[in-house]
Parts: sequence; structure tokens; C-alpha cells
Amino acid sequence: MRQSLAQFEAAFLEETVVDRARRERLRRAAVKRSRVRRRQRASRNGTVRFSVLISAMLGTTVLVTIAMFRVLSLVFA
Repeated sequence: MRQSLAQFEAAFLEETVVDRARRERLRRAAVKRSRVRRRQRASRNGTVRFSVLISAMLGTTVLVTIAMFRVLSLVFA
């Protein structure tokens, strides 16, 4: 009976160690996935912001050019 109890205790301790290692591994994997998602989200948001910036600059350029030529046509007409 004592040997059986000692074996049970040893198996329990081994299972506890394995379970802790598994939980730690899962936690690290979750942290890694979180970092990857955050990096992807930041990259996607950066691309959208860059596109909006370029569109705003082009729109401003077109509007200023049109306004400049209209004013010039009024001045020289």
C-alpha cells in the first residue's frame, strides 16, 4: 500500500509539472499571437492612413490648380 501511495504521489507531482509547463507554453503562444495581431493591425492601419494622406494631398493639389487657373482666366479676360 505504501508503495502504491508513493507511486500515486510521484505520478501526481509529475502530472503537476507537465500541466504547469503546458499552461506556460499556452500562455506564451497566446502572447505571441496577440503581438502578431497587434503588429498586423498597426500595419493595416498605417497603410490606410498613408492612402488617405496621399488622397488628401492629390485632392488639394487638383483643387488649388483648378482655382489658380480660374483666377488667372478672370484676371486676363
